[in-house]
Amino acid sequence: MDKPRSRPIVSAMTHDSDILIAGGGLNGPVLALALARAGFSVTLVDAAAPLRKAGEFDGRAYAIAAGSRRMLARLGLWAPLAAEAQPMTEIKVTDGRAGDGPAPWWLHFDSAEIEDGPMGHMVEDRHLRAVLGAALEAAPGVTRRAPDTVTAQEVTPGGISVTLGSGAVLGAALLVGCDGRASGTAARAVIHRHGWEYGQSAITCAVEHELPHGGIAHQFFMPGGPLAILPLTGNRSSLVWSETSPRAERIASLDDAGFLAALRPAFGGFLGEIGLIGTRGLFPLGLSLAERLAIPRVALVGDAAHGLHPVAGQGLNAGLRDVAALAQVLREARQRGEDTGSLQVLERYARWRRFDTATLAATTDLTTRLFSNDNPLLRLARDAGMGAINAIAPLRRAMIREAAGLTGDLPELMR
Repeated sequence: MDKPRSRPIVSAMTHDSDILIAGGGLNGPVLALALARAGFSVTLVDAAAPLRKAGEFDGRAYAIAAGSRRMLARLGLWAPLAAEAQPMTEIKVTDGRAGDGPAPWWLHFDSAEIEDGPMGHMVEDRHLRAVLGAALEAAPGVTRRAPDTVTAQEVTPGGISVTLGSGAVLGAALLVGCDGRASGTAARAVIHRHGWEYGQSAITCAVEHELPHGGIAHQFFMPGGPLAILPLTGNRSSLVWSETSPRAERIASLDDAGFLAALRPAFGGFLGEIGLIGTRGLFPLGLSLAERLAIPRVALVGDAAHGLHPVAGQGLNAGLRDVAALAQVLREARQRGEDTGSLQVLERYARWRRFDTATLAATTDLTTRLFSNDNPLLRLARDAGMGAINAIAPLRRAMIREAAGLTGDLPELMR
């Protein structure tokens, strides 16, 4: 009687589903499948119509780190993807200027130095979305509302209520925002973002080339920004070409012949003749972090929580770590009989992901600022630094494991 009762975090309220997910890009469907696997009922609100089979290649592809691959395998998603995935067995990082070739010092990461297989795989967007769509249709406990959007949300006693563009009103214990950098979920929850623009834009496209790439990914740092050349199946590669925004916009507006003429000096001739395949994309680059990852009844995942420069190719992988961590926190809370939408529960997720997200953001920001210039002193320092790291085997192997997503406090799905 002399001990005050702690505030309960158990909810007895009934809902349409346990968890609502706003956003059906990539993180949202994977989260829905992870939660369904843990026994939750999930409603996924997706603005796009379901994709039932892979269409034509549109140039979009993703680097799936080894840790993320483990997660997809545990969710039953990797087996149907494996035949369409290209292993990345090596990564070569160089510095230089377009037309001048690489600097004399570089970083070389080789998967043979670790025991976990390839550091990652490249997977085309069309194949990943088709596999996710099929898995969602077959998953018990997952309801997909598409095409539809969340237009309003309101915290209620013991839960959260959302209104959809279709007019439907749904209730759940928790709403998870997987709806990108311009997250409506975060805006309606009054969760602000902090960050800055880099004055760069990224051109995304894919090329076919005359010579085989050997499963090697290349990162070529130039004064205007990095060019990533990432291997796809066959004699094809995915490109993420970062440049100053005015120049990127001019290049992106060229016809195919003009675009290739601008690309060749940066790309070089190491893969022989090149030609464009699919379509081209252009998007501005910046760093932005949500001031909070969770409030009562609302959690943010992926780009809704953090927008990173693509210099390290970790955007999707960081989102998948969010997914794995949140799914584990919610599963363990449910096993304890706790209210999965309570702030006490969601703060465990926020604490888990906050350090990793901040570290990754700082690393990508520092790398972008250090390499996106033509200062001769900085060029000498960074080239010497890459050469030194490359010569120290234990440090090099540690960086290989970091690139593969195999370090830190990994959620169970990624171990």
